[in-house]
Amino acid sequence: MENKSHALAAGLFVVFVTALLIALAVWLTRDTRQLRNYELSGPVNLSGLQPQASVRYQGVPVGKVTSISLDSQTRGHVLVRIAVDDLAPISASTFATLGYQGVTGLAFIQLDDSEPRNGATTPLAQLSDNSRIPLKPGLVSKLTDRGERVLGQLDEASQRLTQLLSIQNQQTLMTTVDNFGKAALEIQHLAAQTRTLLPEAAQGVRNSLASLKATSLRLGDSADAARTSARAFQQLTERMAAPGGALDQLGQGSEVWVATNHILQSVTLPRLNLVAQDVARSTRQLGELVQTLRDAPQALLLGAPAPVPGPGEPGFSVP
Repeated sequence: MENKSHALAAGLFVVFVTALLIALAVWLTRDTRQLRNYELSGPVNLSGLQPQASVRYQGVPVGKVTSISLDSQTRGHVLVRIAVDDLAPISASTFATLGYQGVTGLAFIQLDDSEPRNGATTPLAQLSDNSRIPLKPGLVSKLTDRGERVLGQLDEASQRLTQLLSIQNQQTLMTTVDNFGKAALEIQHLAAQTRTLLPEAAQGVRNSLASLKATSLRLGDSADAARTSARAFQQLTERMAAPGGALDQLGQGSEVWVATNHILQSVTLPRLNLVAQDVARSTRQLGELVQTLRDAPQALLLGAPAPVPGPGEPGFSVP
């Protein structure tokens, strides 16, 4: 009987100590802060977020998540209820995002303000239509959405690259490279021919310039002769018009006229004829040279082109 009483006392003592420890733990871990309830709503994927998760304002713990559910007011939105310290500066510009801890990967609610606050803020009302804080996609959600778009673009780019590197396009590319090589060889041959023909063309130009120079010298001599004849004729005219000259002595002037006519026929007119022939020849040569260069400018480098065959000649074709 005494053993049973001792056992009962020991059991009661253990239960009392256990209850005391539980009460002490609850008392030590109790949250004495005054909390304010808010609702978060938005089209966000809440994978990894659990009730009792931490709520942080700019990285500082200010509350916890109380419940997670679907928003019955807006289709496709989720509804998260949070309890936040009354001292947290929650205002109308506050918004929420989903954050993740670096090592553990546990999700938490991150609160932030879209506008800087100067002075006191106007807190939101509790559990009313105006107390909802917008829940926006976080960095991970944005990276996921953009990653899907980037993967789609990479897939499209790979398909286009596959089409670009098809067998037909490869053959076309190789043909283009061969054509480039042939064009380079033709340009090299043309450059060699040009280097060969340039001295001949330069010599032809020098010969033409020398001919033009000689013609200009002959024209100058002819002009000097014409000026000499004009001066002689002028002197003769002055002598004829002078008092006591040929006009006064008309009978004796016939002999002077015969002498003058002889001078004109024997000296001046042959020289004028030679000058006119030289001028006509030079003009014709210049005209032929200009016409040749106008019809075939390459004749300056390649020489004069072959004449077009006429009727009855080999190679003649009826236009």
